[in-house]
Amino acid sequence: MALRKDAQRNRERLVEAARAVFAERGLDVALDEVARRAGVSIGTLYNRFPTRAELVRAVFADRAETVVRLAEHALTMDDAWAGFTHFVEQVCRMQAADRGYNDLSARSIPQAAPTPNHAHGYELMTEVVERAKRGGALRPDFALSDMAFVTWAITRTIEATADVDPEAWRRHLGFVLDGLRAAAAHPLPVPALKPEQVARIMRDC
Repeated sequence: MALRKDAQRNRERLVEAARAVFAERGLDVALDEVARRAGVSIGTLYNRFPTRAELVRAVFADRAETVVRLAEHALTMDDAWAGFTHFVEQVCRMQAADRGYNDLSARSIPQAAPTPNHAHGYELMTEVVERAKRGGALRPDFALSDMAFVTWAITRTIEATADVDPEAWRRHLGFVLDGLRAAAAHPLPVPALKPEQVARIMRDC
């Protein structure tokens, strides 16, 4: 059912306010601050978004589409390794620019069902990884689920260094990417996590 115009305006103001507050202070900020920034009561916020997870989903709904575009661009690049590193760097740049998205990258939120963008993004990211492996630049034992290790590591670096050197994460990522080169690979002691294991870890964060 379509919202009344005033209700729709309140929803849009709440999403805009939450986007700004989450970016500045992270996902765990008090929702009273979001309502205050939007100029509405906390009751209005809960009428529009009964749970924090629903508000977070609304704020970051466009990020899956952005990741799809980044992966599509990576696949157009002539050099498969350059495409892989460009994709990873741009996702990390998104994290560094938005504390809320950085928090979200280290955890998951409940979803009623995967969206087409999520499914398409997963397929594209898989191809970004497999293409770099076929090209011989990315170590052959790297799995898409291993991308979680990259994300989690950079998430923590962004948190720790944001107030001292906002660009420090790029140095950390440089070390990580060098370690993913096929030429640097050595046998690993344990296999990659399964996707369901990664999802479980993120739910528990």
